Amino acid sequence: MSTWLLSCNPKKFDLEGHRRDGHVLNSWTVARYVTEVAAGDEFVLWVGGPNAGVVAYGHFTGAAEYGQPDLRYWAEDPGPRHFVPLVVDKWLDLRVPKQRLIDDPRMSAATILRQPFAGNPHRLTDEEWQAVHEAIEASKGADPDWDLMPGDEIRRVELHAKYGGSSQNGISPCSTTDNILIFTAPSSGHQHGYYDTWNEDGTFHYTGEGQIGDQKMIRGNRAILEHSQTGKRLRLFDGARGTVRYLGEWTLNSDEPYTEDEAPATGGGDLRKVIRFHLVPVKATITTPEVKVGQDYVALDETVAPAPVTPSAPDPDLVGRNLSTHRRLQNLLAAEAQQRGYVALSPDVSDPDFDLAWRDTQDRLTVCEVKSLTPANEARQLRAGLGQVLDYQDQLRERAPEVSAVLWVEREPSEPRWVDLCQRVGVTLAWPGQEEAVFHSYQD
Repeated sequence: MSTWLLSCNPKKFDLEGHRRDGHVLNSWTVARYVTEVAAGDEFVLWVGGPNAGVVAYGHFTGAAEYGQPDLRYWAEDPGPRHFVPLVVDKWLDLRVPKQRLIDDPRMSAATILRQPFAGNPHRLTDEEWQAVHEAIEASKGADPDWDLMPGDEIRRVELHAKYGGSSQNGISPCSTTDNILIFTAPSSGHQHGYYDTWNEDGTFHYTGEGQIGDQKMIRGNRAILEHSQTGKRLRLFDGARGTVRYLGEWTLNSDEPYTEDEAPATGGGDLRKVIRFHLVPVKATITTPEVKVGQDYVALDETVAPAPVTPSAPDPDLVGRNLSTHRRLQNLLAAEAQQRGYVALSPDVSDPDFDLAWRDTQDRLTVCEVKSLTPANEARQLRAGLGQVLDYQDQLRERAPEVSAVLWVEREPSEPRWVDLCQRVGVTLAWPGQEEAVFHSYQD
């Protein structure tokens, strides 16, 4: 049995288009060794060009035959050719880059490196086949040169000293290792219109680089898009400066690698187009990182000008007198939580739109909806608030070990039944003067 390398010149044959259109690769043209290729022979498939490397492997299912190729994916008619029938056993998620084989001394005499434009196929010696096979296995498994595990923390300056790349960019391709380091930091990213989001299915949407004007598929953005073609692994980190936390290896969603969205430019400028990459975790060893709830509490401005309530107002608690009262109630409760040693939180971009939350030293979370009350809107406000806080609690259950729900209102409801109703569904209903009812359950 022989081993071979089949090469593809993307300027002559559109292999990507062939695959994208759903065609199964079942044969390849050959110009040499026509009488020697045989069923059972193994092969690797090499694609040339700027990102040259091995993209697949498989085996031949028969001897070479003569015929006319399907011209749909050829740049020009090659005329009748010999074909060898084959089966692709595996398309690689990460291409084995050309440089990796150049660096292997066992490949020094390989014809694909010395005579890249020679006709197909290229015969591989036992030693060359072993070198290619080992490189393929390395691309499929964990990188032995990478020693960070998801959850590990490292200073960014040490990270780049070890693996390469620029310490200044959110997307940092490494020239000395096969990695692209990407950094997500909501606290600093939002000011530049970078709204990265975690999704319930464990995927992550990452905003590309470019702070002003429409983002383009160049530099770091292009590096992410082409990472599998260049054999680079996407390494995601939480944080942008100082100490960062490793969130594992990720890849692009093959069905929809990215979409375009709109976001403000740096400093809240005009809306511009941004690229949102759709990332999925790689391999079962990479788990969805824990996504902390909220950001440090942001006190609200209570000095709002009154505005008339109109029939079209979406929430009567967010206009006129009610808005000022709402903000005052919320700020006072946040201050009370902080005085008692809790961490008060406002919602972050990945959170439901709760009014206020707080976390204790054991990472237990309370989520709170705040409502002003008037005689005219009391029942409507209580119904809305109860539904909202139950929804927030349900959405956050998978992201905190324990989630309690509080409905904080302006005054005691005129109907006592509301207290019992909330208690039956696990919600604490309270108002100013009832702070102990809100905080007592988490006192140690």
